[in-house]
Amino acid sequence: METKAGDPGAFAHFDLHRVPSPAFVVDEMAIRRNLAILADVKARSGAKILAAMKAFSMWELAPVIAEYLDGVCTSGLWEARLASEKYRGEIATYCAGYKEADMAEIVDISDHVIFNSPNQHRRFASFLNDSTDVGLRINPEHAEGEVAKYDPCSPGSRLGFPVSQLNAEHLQGVSGLHFHTLCEQDFTPLKRTWDALKPKIAPYFSQIKWLNFGGGHHITRADYQREELITFLQSVRAETGLDIYLEPGEAIALDAGILVGELLDVFENGIGVGITDISATCHMPDVIEAPYRPAMLGERDDGPAIRLGGPSCLAGDIIGDYRLPVSAEPGARFAFLDQAHYSMVKTNTFNGVPLPSIWLWNSATDELKCVKQFDWTEFRDRLS
Repeated sequence: METKAGDPGAFAHFDLHRVPSPAFVVDEMAIRRNLAILADVKARSGAKILAAMKAFSMWELAPVIAEYLDGVCTSGLWEARLASEKYRGEIATYCAGYKEADMAEIVDISDHVIFNSPNQHRRFASFLNDSTDVGLRINPEHAEGEVAKYDPCSPGSRLGFPVSQLNAEHLQGVSGLHFHTLCEQDFTPLKRTWDALKPKIAPYFSQIKWLNFGGGHHITRADYQREELITFLQSVRAETGLDIYLEPGEAIALDAGILVGELLDVFENGIGVGITDISATCHMPDVIEAPYRPAMLGERDDGPAIRLGGPSCLAGDIIGDYRLPVSAEPGARFAFLDQAHYSMVKTNTFNGVPLPSIWLWNSATDELKCVKQFDWTEFRDRLS
């Protein structure tokens, strides 16, 4: 995959030595910029917008998100608990497979409980009450993903009930339909998905109250067709008479954070090799899983490249080849762009690699605040 972001914004002028390494630094003003765009789409289209916590769960900014959006969507009990404690507004919970032991609390916490199949809905019907707003995730069976493993509509997908199998009986007690088919994409794939899906679900519009178009919408990206999206959402609302929800995740934190790192060692092995205190496998797992090459702050256009990799023992802990904006020597600082979403929520302590600290910066006032620092007990206490 190719990163769709990488605008340094105010980070072009941020002194990387102001924070310890490694460290995530999130610019509150960049978050507010993204949220303001989403709030404008929400206001003009009449749709409701929920922040996807799976992509960005920095609850220090929960009050800021509440200023702009309608609430959050969560992926299970623990995210729902965090939403209940720290966030405001609606809570929509969807999980591919709920556990019976979690259901009572999930129903109590959530405004919307979305099931992955009619079987799960039936199995847990006894936990629901008259005020429970139930959703069913469907698989539109219309693939738009650029990478098959990130496409919820790929053959044999576990995400959502195949729309070709849907009938009126499945919607008894169901208030809305949820579908999610996109990954870092613009408006056109959403429109194609809707055109393919609408004839199959139109007979059920009178039985439901809402439609949830899921996430993967890169609405805050500079080249996203926002006017077309707004017109489309207005049209769907008018045509169906239903409430419409969107659940962007990356769009909230797009280009809003960096991951600061430091070179620990440099040597030659057919190419310059740099060992850093940033680990792909521990700090940016999508670099390996997607895979993709994260953009670097201030990377040069020419000159010798150096292969950067983490301090772990994993041979594949390689970030990529880069032309550094600084001299390739131990102690040199650098930063990867667009690391607020997904990287922060996916960090781990494999090999005992330390977790990056988390900092909140306000690029307008230059206020810099340490939100969280970790020590070795984070590694110890995950084991037994």
